[in-house]
Amino acid sequence: MAAVRPGDHVFVGSACATPRTLVHALERLEQPPPGVVLVHFLTDGIGVGDPPSTNYRHRVFYVGQDIRALVDSGRVEYVPISIADVPALFRNERMPIDVAMVQVAPPDRDGTCSLGISIDITRAAALAAGTLIAEVNPAMPRTRGESRIPAERIDRFVSVDTPIIEYLHDPADGVAEQIARYVARLIGNDSTLQVGLGRVPNQMLYHLTNRRDLAIHSDVITEPVAELVTAGVVTGPVIASWAMGTRRLYDLVDDDPRFTFFGVDHVCDPTVIAGNERMVSVTQAFSIDLTGQVCTESLDGRLYGGVSTGPAFHRGALASSDGMAIIALASRSPTGHSSIRPELDPREAVAIPRSDVHWVITEYGTAYLFGRSLAERAVALIEIAHPDVRRELLQAAIDGGLIRAEQQLRSRAPYPVAEERDVRLRDGREVRVRPTRTTDTRAMQELFYRLPADDVHTRFFQKLTSLSDAAAQQLCSVNYEDEMAFAAVVGPPERERIVGAVSYYLDPRSGLADVGYMVDPDWQGAGLGGMLHARVVEYARTHGVRGFTADVLVGNSRMLRVFRRGDHGIKVTTEGGTSEVTMLFSS
Repeated sequence: MAAVRPGDHVFVGSACATPRTLVHALERLEQPPPGVVLVHFLTDGIGVGDPPSTNYRHRVFYVGQDIRALVDSGRVEYVPISIADVPALFRNERMPIDVAMVQVAPPDRDGTCSLGISIDITRAAALAAGTLIAEVNPAMPRTRGESRIPAERIDRFVSVDTPIIEYLHDPADGVAEQIARYVARLIGNDSTLQVGLGRVPNQMLYHLTNRRDLAIHSDVITEPVAELVTAGVVTGPVIASWAMGTRRLYDLVDDDPRFTFFGVDHVCDPTVIAGNERMVSVTQAFSIDLTGQVCTESLDGRLYGGVSTGPAFHRGALASSDGMAIIALASRSPTGHSSIRPELDPREAVAIPRSDVHWVITEYGTAYLFGRSLAERAVALIEIAHPDVRRELLQAAIDGGLIRAEQQLRSRAPYPVAEERDVRLRDGREVRVRPTRTTDTRAMQELFYRLPADDVHTRFFQKLTSLSDAAAQQLCSVNYEDEMAFAAVVGPPERERIVGAVSYYLDPRSGLADVGYMVDPDWQGAGLGGMLHARVVEYARTHGVRGFTADVLVGNSRMLRVFRRGDHGIKVTTEGGTSEVTMLFSS
């Protein structure tokens, strides 16, 4: 430790390659050199003692668990910066490094040492530092790519023979598991994935075992990646900047040409990221406001996480051909506060601006914001907020002028994703039948305007020429309990078109629900109406509905045929040109 002098800036290697032996030796000096600043990214076990303490100032690019424990000491300075920009600061000495402490594999015959599982900003720091001190660990795997530094560049070698730090995320709770399932549903075959540090992106990987020909381009790879590679799900290249897992992952990446490691400035370059087709970025956030501004640096009013690599991957995925950028967050913080806010707190910096936000996912559903108005964004986000705060958020949005006072939002339950079905019609066309959302209002109006006048009359018993916002909301915004609506949709999730719809509203006095249908004229005659009827009957039966009622114009023989073929009893009474239909379900 004599190489560390008063006032030095000392870089500390990252993640599971944190050189703990060197760090702890520095912390245990009887006379710590004054003015020393430790510079680092994500680390593991950088403090000493219980509770952790430190003798030095820390200038950090990420506030992980070990650093969060030191924040209250007043010795931690957080630098909000994209981690991909840091290597250039080392190289041009705008952020000079006097001493770098890293961990490497033993030297090879070619006179180089591999940095193994941690290239990230470590290689740039090692090459820029005035003095380089390296723990030499035979347990460190040798990795392909740009992981090597000349052995002659190392000024002091310190032999260690300890297991490489292992890291597994805590088991996912029900919230993280549900979000991961929603995220996984958006990911198709032949996608290239960013994994990231969050629990949700890692849990997502466990739900991709039925995909094919995936690739990885990620800041970090974690243990589930090993399982996907071994199972043959990931067949494309795996490109990363560091790895965090168990010995199983470290053995897998050891001199394996399927895995290549590069500096974070390359891996996280948005232009490089965009070069991958169907790139999927998943950013775990902590809060978002009703217009879509995203915070990733503060949790419950305290520093946590950082800018890190999220914005770079988000931008790169958006520029990728058929790429997808996803924001994932729990609806509530650990202390129970809503993560969806009317406005972000002044301490909650915007990491991803609202103009770049496309997909947002909580355990209560999925919202697509890109190209939507402020009002549409607010409604979409309120609908995936925790049910206990939706009414409060709706009122705040009205008071703030984001949405109109007459806006309806009746759902107080999670979006029932398990009720979605993919079906093939008689003519071979495929549709997805799913519960409606309040945000389907515009698409429902578009369906209405495609209906011929006769179909409008048979559905609404009026010669309507328009469908008001309130009427459309009535057809879409349901509580999924005594009100239900399904939409038959086609097209990608971000550009769905409704081609058929059915809704019912229960009369609690009789136990019967009034039901109504709309079908796009281009989709009539293919069995869509019958399929929608069968689906809504199935749902109603399991939710305590005794049967359906409907008024049908005598000339609407097609609808009557659908009802007569249904799996239920039927009674038809005709008077004055209208048939009153009662359909009772068997118990």
